[in-house]
Amino acid sequence: MFAIIRTGGKQYKVAKDTFLNVEKLEANVGDKIQISEVLMISDGDKTTVGAPIITGAIVTAEILEQFRDEKVIIFKKRRRQNYRRKNGHRQHLTTIKITDIKAA
Repeated sequence: MFAIIRTGGKQYKVAKDTFLNVEKLEANVGDKIQISEVLMISDGDKTTVGAPIITGAIVTAEILEQFRDEKVIIFKKRRRQNYRRKNGHRQHLTTIKITDIKAA
């Protein structure tokens, strides 16, 4: 059984007992969260697709870690113009473990 969920503006394919790094969620380590934006659920031969989400379907997850990703360097340059800009970005992420998938 797997599901397609939406969190942080991105879509993820999840199954039970999988680990996932998503954009930062406002919760503490060890908390249980419920993701209600379930776009699709597949259970072997039976597939349910939402329009756009499945009402009543819930994916339960446990928050394992809050951390920052590796730095991404942004470098802009225009040749022969003495124009150089260097910038960096570190995204805040949350590691979650999917504990349960419930269909409507």
